[in-house]
Amino acid sequence: MNLLLNSHSFRKMKDLILVTSVRYSFDYTLKLTFSDNLQAEIDFTDWIKKYPFFKPLENIDYFKNFSLDGWTVVWENGADIAPETLHEIALQKQQLQAA
Repeated sequence: MNLLLNSHSFRKMKDLILVTSVRYSFDYTLKLTFSDNLQAEIDFTDWIKKYPFFKPLENIDYFKNFSLDGWTVVWENGADIAPETLHEIALQKQQLQAA
């Protein structure tokens, strides 16, 4: 099966924001780099406390066992957060630091 992308679809794909690099910082905080080179440290504590699916991440060793799936940071239980959500948080942090 061949998949052809029209120019509109290709442009949209190029505009997608992806997490391209992730590194553990401290506690429940990861340093993320995005496909537009934006970098930010993001604290995942609120997700871990609020959503049952993130509960296993309370174990710090489990939290540190993350990977990249080509789109975003993920954990073994399938927990992830959309890259555009993480990017929006990173942009907000950047704007606050600039103010």
